[in-house]
Amino acid sequence: MSGLLALLDDVAAIAKVAAASVDDVIGQAVKASSKAAGAVIDDAAVTPKYVHGFAAEREIPIVWKIAKGSLFNKLVILLPLALILSAFAPWTIPPLLMLGGAYLCYEGAEKVHHALNPHDPYAADLVAAKKSDAHLEEKKVQGAVKTDFILSAEIMTITLSALPPTLSFPMMAVTLALSAVIITVAVYGAVALIVKADDLGLAMAAGGRTPALRQLGRLIVRGMPGFMQLLVVIGTAAMVWVGGSIIVHGAYEMGLKAPYETIHDIAVGIAHSLTLARGGVEWFVTAFLDGVIGLAIGFLLIPFSSRVLLPLYRRIVGGDA
Repeated sequence: MSGLLALLDDVAAIAKVAAASVDDVIGQAVKASSKAAGAVIDDAAVTPKYVHGFAAEREIPIVWKIAKGSLFNKLVILLPLALILSAFAPWTIPPLLMLGGAYLCYEGAEKVHHALNPHDPYAADLVAAKKSDAHLEEKKVQGAVKTDFILSAEIMTITLSALPPTLSFPMMAVTLALSAVIITVAVYGAVALIVKADDLGLAMAAGGRTPALRQLGRLIVRGMPGFMQLLVVIGTAAMVWVGGSIIVHGAYEMGLKAPYETIHDIAVGIAHSLTLARGGVEWFVTAFLDGVIGLAIGFLLIPFSSRVLLPLYRRIVGGDA
């Protein structure tokens, strides 16, 4: 009997340790995830534009496809890669992130270029091709997952850097995986709510119990097209901002400190000239200048892509890209 009681005591002790470990993992995951809040907001702002223009019944399935692609990016590709690189080749992380940042700059600048040049023959041909493409939904999902890969890489890197270096390798892997799930659920849950807000507004306008609820529903329905357009603008701005920020910080870590230090000095100087909201002003100025650099890099990459990369790709694979 005493042996059984001792065994039960041991089991209870192990259970307490396991529970403490779970609590620690959850706490570390939530804390580390919060460090990537800026990139998470960018991800949530970028994604709804990929759903814009589709029938209402396709919105949630598209969001679900993108969310599954995002989880695959984070858990299957980026998590093992981040752990391997951080353990054996940490010096490769900045240049890889900079390459991803350049892609974001290019994509954001390309959208700005098309908006500023609606009669550009290249833009017109691209729009016509997209409208005639029977696989537009799949292409949109693929584009969203590709963009998510870059943002997810930044999120995972920021989250990894926020974890205590004393964590064991298994604990670090589990914590990073849990952070990836938390962030993905938060981002795409918010996206699903955004894209279905108009349907909620219609339901409220038609079946609200009070005049106030019905009026609120009508306001939501009338406001959602403009809100969705605003999200497209915010998402595009987020691309060039995040891309520029990645490149500036990556250059700093690789020894090219002038861009980062110049932006920092300008932001601090402007913020310190004010008496209120200095932290917010410093952040805004930094983000704005990062975005200007990102947009400039993106515009430089547009002709490079069309005149160098695209012909090279066609030569390698053959046919049209």
